[in-house]
Amino acid sequence: MSQGLETGVNNFIDRRCYDLAQRSPVMERRQFANTHEGLSPEAEELGVAIDQYKLSHRRRFITYEETLDVMKSLGYHK
Repeated sequence: MSQGLETGVNNFIDRRCYDLAQRSPVMERRQFANTHEGLSPEAEELGVAIDQYKLSHRRRFITYEETLDVMKSLGYHK
């Protein structure tokens, strides 16, 4: 019962690198673009505030609730 695998043949290539010294520095991925070009001043302020929130809370993506908290911290209200 080989399930289609050939015995004795190793076709698997392990590309994972566990040695941190050999890795190149990895740029952290963001939910939004790293640039705020072309945004209005208000949108840029929001983008910077969200990026700072994500950095300080070590989050790659944030929820709607967290976005609302960031907006309220900037003085927005309904």
